[in-house]
Amino acid sequence: MYFTYLRRELRRRRKVALVVASGLALGIALVIVVSSVSSGMGKAQEKVLQSLYGLGTDMTVTKAMESSEEGGERPERPRFSFDARDEDSGEEQSTDRVMVQGFQSLAGSTVDKVGEQSGVADAVGGLSLQVVKVSGEFTRGQFQQDGQGGGQGGPGGAEPPEGGRVQGGGADFDVNSYSVYGTDVTEPELGPLTSSRITDGRTFKASETGAKVAVVDSAHAKEKELETGDTVTVKGTEFKIIGIATAESGDAAADLYLPLKQAQTLADAKDKVTTIYVRATDSQQIDSVKSAIRKNVSGTTVTTSADLADTVSGSLSTASSLATGVGKWLSVTVLVAAFLVAGLLTSSAVSRRVREFGTLKALGWTSGRVTGQVVGEAVVHGLIGGVLGIALGLAGAYAVTAISPTLQAELGSGGTGGPGGIGGPGGGGPGQETAAKTLEVALTAPVGLTTVALAVGLAVAGGLVAGAFGGWRASRLRPADALRRVA
Repeated sequence: MYFTYLRRELRRRRKVALVVASGLALGIALVIVVSSVSSGMGKAQEKVLQSLYGLGTDMTVTKAMESSEEGGERPERPRFSFDARDEDSGEEQSTDRVMVQGFQSLAGSTVDKVGEQSGVADAVGGLSLQVVKVSGEFTRGQFQQDGQGGGQGGPGGAEPPEGGRVQGGGADFDVNSYSVYGTDVTEPELGPLTSSRITDGRTFKASETGAKVAVVDSAHAKEKELETGDTVTVKGTEFKIIGIATAESGDAAADLYLPLKQAQTLADAKDKVTTIYVRATDSQQIDSVKSAIRKNVSGTTVTTSADLADTVSGSLSTASSLATGVGKWLSVTVLVAAFLVAGLLTSSAVSRRVREFGTLKALGWTSGRVTGQVVGEAVVHGLIGGVLGIALGLAGAYAVTAISPTLQAELGSGGTGGPGGIGGPGGGGPGQETAAKTLEVALTAPVGLTTVALAVGLAVAGGLVAGAFGGWRASRLRPADALRRVA
């Protein structure tokens, strides 16, 4: 009887049902779109942070390069020495200078000390290097005596006699620099190389700690026309390219990756690292792990993903603030307004059905049964609104993903003691300069099951709110009201 009457009343009052359901649908759709965009913002920020120090890394440990005024070591400056001899004229000469980049080096034992701290699941070290390569050739000059031709002079030659001069000659050298990162090949699941995808060849094997092999970033490989199987020479040592890596974020951590021991040998930095990558046993205990490392490993700077997130600015940060702030408040406001409108419309519909409900009470319906009838109709209205809202929300989220607007994430530089300088953007990963840099990230709007479940819950809640308004009004009706309205 109840469902038969409910079905008949819903068919009779289709317009009212459509108006109430449409209002709820708009509010629910807006909640879905804002929630999905916020989720997309979170994924975009995670992608930016992963590009800095790798997937699965909870924090990094580094040590700032102290200034000379504070008694620290001076930053290493590249110096080059060439021997210009007669036989070298016209022959190309080249030399490499390998320097530790960005940070003061840490002893390899520090990695073990960090790994022993409570709450640390794993810790590995890495060495960030900068290679400056100078190559070119000397050209001998031609000695000319006054008024006649003469012999040759120039670099490495005898002093020209009086009454003559040397013309031409000189040196033509190119300077090329690129970043090299020594990675611990025994821990392939931790470190900056995990933020890149091997697109050709393979990655390192755990047994290749001392092997002369290399993985090259795809952008550097394209620029230098390198392929898997080729060799690259660093400071006179040849390394075979075993793989090409493409950074998932579009910004590589380094141009060239080598086994850590090989990188330490090139830089004359035996058992030294510049960055320690740490994974915590529990993501909820990152702050306590950070405090423990800072307390027990003196002189180091610990940077977490939360520290790095605070330094991300640009359109990504602005859009994220709008989505989490203005967007959510707008969603709540629209949703509350939709609930109130649905309740008022339901209450208004009840006032137009006084004769109907009064007659039903006269026939024996209790107030609870009448109220249940009104609430049942309102819940159905809410479910219809939920279906429409989910459809509209999915369409909006799909439109955002299809358009895929590009947002910029500016990773600001900072002092040597804070995010953005040590272990942070522009300085926290291998090959990163201390200056700010900009990444471009495509925005998506993924809709998860949680969001859909939230929409269904809102639909039911909207129906109950509307039903509460109408049910309270219906419960106060008396049979006498219906008799007075009988013509």
